[in-house]
Amino acid sequence: MSRMIKEALETMRDLEQVGVVSKQTLRDFEAQAVPPPTYTAEAIRRLREHLHISQAVFAAYLNASVSTVQKWENGEKKPSGAALRLLSVIERRGLEVLV
Repeated sequence: MSRMIKEALETMRDLEQVGVVSKQTLRDFEAQAVPPPTYTAEAIRRLREHLHISQAVFAAYLNASVSTVQKWENGEKKPSGAALRLLSVIERRGLEVLV
């Protein structure tokens, strides 16, 4: 992350703390400013196993096919776009955030 983006995020967080910026605005800003992390096949498998769920259940939470999750975990495909964001949210907040 660039220094400028870090400083902008810090400023937005400070503005939210003093009530000038709403929590929703801060979340929207963070979502646009901070790119989702990348996930290796091993990281995806570890995340799923940490959650103690099968590939089928993980796929259902991600609105993906079991085949897609299998390919991610085998390194044949990589998640992108919304799937990356969702993996990031699940990693930080757990599955409970989706229910």
